[in-house]
Amino acid sequence: MYCKIEGKDLYDIETTNIVQQSSFWGKIKNRQGFKPVAFEYHVSDDLLLPTSSGKQLIQDDLLVLLRYVDSKHCIAYIPYGPEEEPADENQGVFLEELSEVLRPHLPKNCILIRYDLPWENQWAHEDDYFDSNGNWLGPPSHKNQEFRVNFNTQNWNLHKSPSDNLPSNTIFLDLASGEEALLQKMKPKTRYNIRLSARKGVQVKSYGTNMLETWYDLYKETSARNRITLHPKENFYTFMEMQKNEDVDTRLLMADHEGEFLAAMFLVLSKKRGTYMYGASSGNKRNLMAAYAVQWEGIRLAQQAGCEEYDMFGAAPNPNSSHPMYGLYRFKSGFGGQMVHRMGCWDYPLDEEQYRAFRAQEVNFQGYHN
Repeated sequence: MYCKIEGKDLYDIETTNIVQQSSFWGKIKNRQGFKPVAFEYHVSDDLLLPTSSGKQLIQDDLLVLLRYVDSKHCIAYIPYGPEEEPADENQGVFLEELSEVLRPHLPKNCILIRYDLPWENQWAHEDDYFDSNGNWLGPPSHKNQEFRVNFNTQNWNLHKSPSDNLPSNTIFLDLASGEEALLQKMKPKTRYNIRLSARKGVQVKSYGTNMLETWYDLYKETSARNRITLHPKENFYTFMEMQKNEDVDTRLLMADHEGEFLAAMFLVLSKKRGTYMYGASSGNKRNLMAAYAVQWEGIRLAQQAGCEEYDMFGAAPNPNSSHPMYGLYRFKSGFGGQMVHRMGCWDYPLDEEQYRAFRAQEVNFQGYHN
């Protein structure tokens, strides 16, 4: 097995469907207090697939975000990376090898490497973890997950993080078919709401930075109503500014009715994937179903831009009405698509003593989010 890594310029990262692994994302996070560093790694194919010969080298890029958690210590966070997905039995071995070759390239005071894995959850294709209605019940305990993932590793050093940062459950739409076929795959109520919104005169258009104040008013209202985290206004200005002259295209879509803005969303187009990144809606005129109109326009624009898939970006893992994200599940699942369960965040400690202290503090403050 072979694994080698070397630094590269942030601007030279190859464009990928995963916007969180782009130079665009690195520059956004740089504005938010992270230090982005880019790498190129090469691994032999037997590190990913145990049945491979080991003679073929696979290359990919990796965006790492460094952030100091106190005056001396930092952590290395890898958002939705690495993109290359090994066979289940090789996941721990691959992450261990990658972590060890990455270690010398990180600051000496780095406490851990945190991988926010985009890979399909290993327990999401095992019948024992689904109920009689086909709903996923979630993975086993952290201890049982760690036992499987660390199998065949030398250091037994991978730990499931206390919480996940980026969404570990999402819904993907296949954009290969035409608009009418997409509509037919939706639940009847969703399809009805989209058409009702159009009949009632709701219009959806793309806007620039001049409408960010209006967006933020809607976003604040949504945050208060649904008790979700409120991101600073500056984050959205950065989002719009950074999309210029980039391979990533960011669009602010807003739905209005007779001059009143009722719903809005940020659409991100990266290579062959469209992502519904942020959404907001007004409590007024909810009978006009503007949120459905703006989401449908995002799907249409992604398809027109040549995207092959559309990421709804976060939902409850199943239709459990007690889940805090149940409302998002009900809304997003109505558009059709396939639910995907990811592995979530995994830690590789570089300093065991500091890691234990960091983890204890993190648990007390309900997680570390990016």
